[in-house]
Amino acid sequence: MTVLPDDGLSLAAEFPDATHEQWQHLVAGVLRKSGKEVSGAEAEDALSTPLEDGLSARPLYTARDTAPDPGLPGFAPYLRGGRAQGNTVGGWDVRQRHTVADPGAVVTDLENGVTSLWLTVGTSTGIPVDALDRTLDGVYLDLAPVALDAGDETEPAARELLRLYAERGVAGEAARGTLGADPLGHEARTGRTYAMAPVAELARLCTADHPGLRAFTVDALPYHEAGGSAAQELGCSLATGVAYLRALTGAGLSVEQACAQLEFRYAATADQFLTIAKLRAARRLWARVAEVSGARRTGAQRQHAVTSPVMMTRRDPWVNMLRTTVATLAAGVGGADAVTVLPFDHALGLPDAFARRVARNTSTILIEESHLARVIDPAGGSWYVERLTDELAHAAWEFFQELERAGGQAAALRSGTVGERLAATWAARSAKLAKRREPVTGVSEFPHLDEKPVVREPAPEMPSGGLPRVRRDEAFEELRARSDAHLAATGARPRIFLAALGPAAAHTARLTFASNLFQAGGIEPVTEGAFEESGAREACLCSSDALYEEQAETVAGRLRAAGAGQVFLAGRPGRYSGVDAYVFAGCDAVAVLSAALDRMGVS
Repeated sequence: MTVLPDDGLSLAAEFPDATHEQWQHLVAGVLRKSGKEVSGAEAEDALSTPLEDGLSARPLYTARDTAPDPGLPGFAPYLRGGRAQGNTVGGWDVRQRHTVADPGAVVTDLENGVTSLWLTVGTSTGIPVDALDRTLDGVYLDLAPVALDAGDETEPAARELLRLYAERGVAGEAARGTLGADPLGHEARTGRTYAMAPVAELARLCTADHPGLRAFTVDALPYHEAGGSAAQELGCSLATGVAYLRALTGAGLSVEQACAQLEFRYAATADQFLTIAKLRAARRLWARVAEVSGARRTGAQRQHAVTSPVMMTRRDPWVNMLRTTVATLAAGVGGADAVTVLPFDHALGLPDAFARRVARNTSTILIEESHLARVIDPAGGSWYVERLTDELAHAAWEFFQELERAGGQAAALRSGTVGERLAATWAARSAKLAKRREPVTGVSEFPHLDEKPVVREPAPEMPSGGLPRVRRDEAFEELRARSDAHLAATGARPRIFLAALGPAAAHTARLTFASNLFQAGGIEPVTEGAFEESGAREACLCSSDALYEEQAETVAGRLRAAGAGQVFLAGRPGRYSGVDAYVFAGCDAVAVLSAALDRMGVS
C-alpha cells in the first residue's frame, strides 16, 4: 500500500520524476509532426523566443538554470533591492510628472495618492524657473519630495528651489528629492551640453546642507527613447554614472559622497519580465561599479522608473492604460524606489484631470489592493527571472565596457558611437514591428478606423537636436495619417474589397486577418455586395488553400475584368494567375500598405 506524504497533496508521489531529457524528447515528437526534424536540445531551442542583445527566452527553466547568489535585500550586490525592507513600508514613491505651472493640479495629485513631484522646468520646454514658486503654492515641501528636470537651466532652477526651502522654513535635513543635474543626458537629448562645475557645486552644497537631496540624475530615458535595448540603456547609464563619479570626486567629494548624489532613471515597459530583470540587473551592476571605485556604504542604486513613452500609442490611446499598468507592476516587482506612470494621453498633449487620476490610481491599486508592496523582491527565486537578470547584466556590462573603451559616455556620444548602436537596434526592431512580429494592439493589430480621436491641448515642446525619439506606432501612424487626410479631402477612406470564397468555415480566419491588416494602414475593408458596388480599387481573395486551388484564378480574373487594379491573396505566396501579391503572417505590412495607398492615390 502506498503511504501518502504528510501533507497529503503530492498526487503524483507514486510516479517517478520526469527528466528534462524526457520533456525534450516529447517536444521533438510534436515538432516532427509539423515537419521539423530536431532532437534533444535542438527541440528546446526551436521553441525559444529571441530577445534583443543576443538573449533569448527559453520555453522551460529548471533548477539547472543557475545564476550567481543574489544576496539579501538591502545588502550588496543589492540585486534583491536597495533597502532591506524593500517597498513594504508604504509602497514605492508615487511620482507624478508636471510640465506646466498648474498649482491646482499639483495639489490635487498630492491630495489623492501622489507622494512626490517630477517637474519639467524650462523657458520653452516646461515650467519657467520664475514660476516654480507659484507651481508649488500650497505644497508642504518638507513632506513632498521634488525632482527637477531642467536641462541647461538646472543651476537657476535648483537655486530657486533651494531658496523656496529656505523661505518656507524647511530644514536642510527635511528637504528630499533631486535637483536633476544631468549634463550628459541633456547632451544626448539636444546635442548641447552645459558646464559641469556649477552643478558639481550644487552636489557639494547638498552633501553639506541637504543630505536628503541628490544633485544628479542619471537619466537613461534618452537612450530608451532613441530605440535602445535594455542592455544598451543599462550600459549608457553605467557609463554616465561613472563620468559623474569622476567629475564629483575631481571636484572634491569622496567616492561615498559622490555615489550618494546620484539617482538613476529607467524606462518600465509592458514587457514585464524584461523590466523586472533590468531593474534588478541595474542595481547589481552599479554595486559593482561602486565597489571597484571604493564605495562601501553607498553602493545601493536609487531608482526612478518611468512607464515607457516608446510604447505609448496615439491611436486607441485607452489601451495605454493597460500598458502602463503592466509596466508599473513590473517596476514595483523589480524594486524601483519611485515610479512615474505617464498618463494614457501622454502622446497626444497635456493630460486632462481624468488621465492624471488614472495614472496616480494605477500605483495606488497595485500597492493597496493588489498588495504588491507587501512582498520584498516578489520575483526572486524564479529560475527564469534570475537567469534573465544574469544574462542581461552581462550584456549590459559588455556594452558599458565598449563605451569606456571609446573614451567614456561623452566621447561615445560625440563620436556617434552611441547613436549608431541605438539606430541599429531600432532598425532591427522596426522590421519586426513592420512585419507585426511585435504587434501593437489597436494600431497594427485590431485597429478601429471609426474611433473618435482624443484631442488634448499641446504640451510644451520637448528638447530635441540630439538622439531621435521613436515610438512603436510611428510607421503605422504615418499610414493612418495619410488615410485621415484622404478622408478629410474626399469624404471617404481608401477601400479594398475582400472576396470571401466558400463557406464561413473556409474563409473566416483569413478574412479577419486581411481585414485587420488593411485597417492598420487606414484602408477600409468592404465584405458585402459586388466589387463594382464597393467603391474599392483593389481586392483581396480570402479562403482556404483547398478553395484557392479550385477558384483563385477564376475569381481573380473576374475581379480584374471588373476593374480591380491589384488583386491580393491572403495566404502564403503561390502561383495563381491573376494574383498580383500575397499578404500573410510575417509579410512586411508597412511596405504592403504604403504601396497600396500610393496606388490608390492617397498622398
